Amino acid sequence: NAERALGDGTLQRALGKLQREFLADRAAMRERLPGFDALRDQAAAIKDHALDHLDTYLEQFERSVEAAGGAVHWCRTAAEANETILALCRDAKTDRVAKGKSMVSEEIGLNEFLGAAGVEPIETDLGEYILQLRRERPSHVVMPAIHLNARQIGDSFREGHLDRDPGRPLDDADILLAEARATLRQHFLDSRVGVTGANFLVADTGSVVLVTNEGNGDLVHTLPRTHIVLAGIEKIVPTLADAMSLVRVLARSATTQEITSYTSVITGPKRTAEADGPDSFHVVLLDNGRSDLLRGPFRDVLRCIRCGACQSQCPVYGAVGGHSYGAVYAGPIGAVLTPALAGLSQAHHLPQASSFCGQCEAVCPVRIPLPDLMRRWREKSFHDR
Repeated sequence: NAERALGDGTLQRALGKLQREFLADRAAMRERLPGFDALRDQAAAIKDHALDHLDTYLEQFERSVEAAGGAVHWCRTAAEANETILALCRDAKTDRVAKGKSMVSEEIGLNEFLGAAGVEPIETDLGEYILQLRRERPSHVVMPAIHLNARQIGDSFREGHLDRDPGRPLDDADILLAEARATLRQHFLDSRVGVTGANFLVADTGSVVLVTNEGNGDLVHTLPRTHIVLAGIEKIVPTLADAMSLVRVLARSATTQEITSYTSVITGPKRTAEADGPDSFHVVLLDNGRSDLLRGPFRDVLRCIRCGACQSQCPVYGAVGGHSYGAVYAGPIGAVLTPALAGLSQAHHLPQASSFCGQCEAVCPVRIPLPDLMRRWREKSFHDR
């Protein structure tokens, strides 16, 4: 995979641009916010506290969601989560689902499962939509289509949008964006079920905090009659104030923005007096190996808030890109998380894909010691031989 990636000129140009711009933009962001490191300390402490009391806060979250008119579904495995979401789609009598960006849905293979069951999932994040047309996985946690250029995207639109003039120009970003917007808008309006991920789950209010830059997340959770949230159990935080503290480091670490364009707090279904929102609200909580991580030496990886900073900064990822890892989660975070989720026998090579330069730990907003955790996987792999 790495050899093929190194010979891909388009990919190499995209990766070089990503690393140059991320490095410069992050330096400028730190200059504007001298207290950023103190915010990172606070964020790590919030996540550690939540993990220390995970059972308490998850049970509080369930009570809060139910008090707001929603429902919580507990799923031990990927198969249970897929079956639960399919059953909710069946209850809604739908054969189409509008989806927001969700790495955990990639983790459990939700799109493939729903499609095989006769329910068509439509990705509404622009990058994810492009990849769905191309039948590819995301190559970056935050910028899933970072490996593509405008020409490749135009070719994908020409092949995927057969109801349009095949001779139309598709060589400009604004043209591509307008076509995607026109195509996706009807999916928002037609879908009875919307599925999103969650950046944070708030225990004391039962709220879901959703962060996007395109606004598609808001359309997915307000227009369909049923909103389904899929989230790992580690996304819990005690209070809304804690969630907002984490939002302060999330955008700055993911895209070096002060804050993303849309930060939404969603609490339950539509109230009687409200004009917008779903009639039913469901949260599917996924374990899928996270409880085992919580009890073991790799617990710190559960602090991850999926910002992708470790990928953007890693020289190995910067040389070969996300698809070379052959897993849902790429880069340093994937080198630690994938062996835990898929098993070391399937992913023993990933912790080897590091120079141990420490850049991933240096930029992590919640101070996960990624080189140390990769070293532990290397040691375990050696002793298990």
